[in-house]
Amino acid sequence: MKLIIALCSALLLSLSVAASADPIIIKYSHVVAENTPKGQAALKFKELAEKYLPGKVKVEVFPNSQLYGDGKEMEALLLGDVQIVAPALAKFGKYTKKLQVFDLPFLFDNIHAVDRFQRSPTGLALLDSMEDKGIIGLGFLHNGMKELSANVPLRTPEDAKGLKFRIMSSDVLEAQFKALDANPQKLAFAEVYQALQSGVVDGAENPWSNIYTKKFYEVQKYITESDHGVLDYMVVTNAKWWNGLPADIRKGLAKAMKESIAYGNKIALNDAADYRAKVIAAHKAKVIKLTKAQKAEWRKAMKPVWAQFEPAIGQDLINAALEANKPQKK
Repeated sequence: MKLIIALCSALLLSLSVAASADPIIIKYSHVVAENTPKGQAALKFKELAEKYLPGKVKVEVFPNSQLYGDGKEMEALLLGDVQIVAPALAKFGKYTKKLQVFDLPFLFDNIHAVDRFQRSPTGLALLDSMEDKGIIGLGFLHNGMKELSANVPLRTPEDAKGLKFRIMSSDVLEAQFKALDANPQKLAFAEVYQALQSGVVDGAENPWSNIYTKKFYEVQKYITESDHGVLDYMVVTNAKWWNGLPADIRKGLAKAMKESIAYGNKIALNDAADYRAKVIAAHKAKVIKLTKAQKAEWRKAMKPVWAQFEPAIGQDLINAALEANKPQKK
């Protein structure tokens, strides 16, 4: 009898050890192609997380809205159906108004200014701005500066008047196009190509990576190099899930995330020119480069949007963003 009891105890112990050895499944869901900066960063995170935590975690990456479209991914995160998502910064308006600073048109001069702001103490503090809503930011991920596209040339603000532009769900982006007397239309990212192709909308705003990888240049006659805004992401996780992880797991994942974001951001910075060149080489859309005077005219037309959203965002954040436009002294 003692032998049987001992054998049973040993069996139960081995089952318990086997069960405890099961890796933690981490679902990383996003809505863009794998060959975009975000897609590459997600794959790099999987590689690094499984390298740093062998046998302890298994990362499953779901690109191209395979699990959830951009209208449902935050809900899925908060429900615990996925563990990591990386929505565009414009998508966080219902959780905090502070991140609307990134949507203000012509606030940042270029992607390097955006990067300086995100790495500043003021920018880094934004990662924790939604923890009371159950969301923790793990880092900012670049895609690039946004360009305007349409089937008519957009050289002056007046050229946009009356046109229908696809936007993400964002009060700032809605106000941005209304300031031009244009008509903003909220559509999921997965629907954009067909909407442009069918004429449901006349134009859109996207960085070069999305314009090329999603083939928007095939269904738009003109692309204006406006660099009027930034399409970046915040990689976020469920606060309860993240805080409940063992300390060693959390440390390993944080390291993998930091390095994967640096990897994705490098791709974004290096590849923007390459995607632009590929669009031009396709000879399907004409690229319009704004003069300095034309760009100043667009900024003047959209600058009232800053004042409109200043009370919600905070003048301190807007000032910090403007300060980031100044190159750092070496």
